[in-house]
Amino acid sequence: MNTPDLDSAAQFLAGSGRVLEKRRFDRLFGDGEAGPVREAVAAYRNADGGFGHGLEPDCRCPASQPAATEQAIRILDEADTWDAALVGGACDWLQQNAAAGGGATFVEPSVLSWPHAPWWVPEEGRPASLIATGLIAGTLHARGVEHPWLKRATEVMWSRIDELSAPSAYEMLGVCRFLDYVPDRERAQRAFDRAGPLLLDGKLVALDPDEPGEVHGPLEFAPRPQSLARQLFDENTVAVHLDHLADDQREDGGWTFSWFEWSAAAALDWRGVMTVEALLVLRRNGRM
Repeated sequence: MNTPDLDSAAQFLAGSGRVLEKRRFDRLFGDGEAGPVREAVAAYRNADGGFGHGLEPDCRCPASQPAATEQAIRILDEADTWDAALVGGACDWLQQNAAAGGGATFVEPSVLSWPHAPWWVPEEGRPASLIATGLIAGTLHARGVEHPWLKRATEVMWSRIDELSAPSAYEMLGVCRFLDYVPDRERAQRAFDRAGPLLLDGKLVALDPDEPGEVHGPLEFAPRPQSLARQLFDENTVAVHLDHLADDQREDGGWTFSWFEWSAAAALDWRGVMTVEALLVLRRNGRM
């Protein structure tokens, strides 16, 4: 069984990671306190309650964005640094900037005035994004949050999941996280029974861990043993992907990503993010 080198990861983050990832690592894998993680996340907060400033590394816009707000909420959850005031302000921003009909947009138009990856393109009519809405709603449900934005976003997700026919891999990431944490577990299982097989039918998941290019493996859709999407993969497939993830630690101690590198700064930021998240997945699956 392959295991990661934590000391090497710490050295990589010390030399190349953002303060945020260093604080996350200290909190999750050392004896770090909650406060520094909270303060590091809060540094990306805007006066309107949302988050921006490149917290999502490919979206370097200082204005509040759904993707940055999603990451802020998720980091507070994962590091057990939950802050009701920060999260409440983020939910208020989401409510004030809700997509047409509810939920969250993929990206707000303010991104166009700042450096950003070429795929960050605002959609005409500001429709709800399955990935942004699903990821945010999933985390809020995991923490038992009650807010008008979440109530409407949950309705949007149920409706959109019922209509799914040919989703993208990224949309399914939002769907899977939402279904993993929404409180109505019986409905979630029924919805996954319909939507989950689309991952395999649409060839959205790479079962071969060595498949080249921008691909999504089983651990992205099912990062925890209790994830609903684990029902799609046998134990050997999961074990092979865990081995591959552990082996993918580079000589410098960090992990990297498979998508297009459009900015050297964003790429380095992403390597720090991927390093912390790879270690989290490995620990959740008994590899640490």
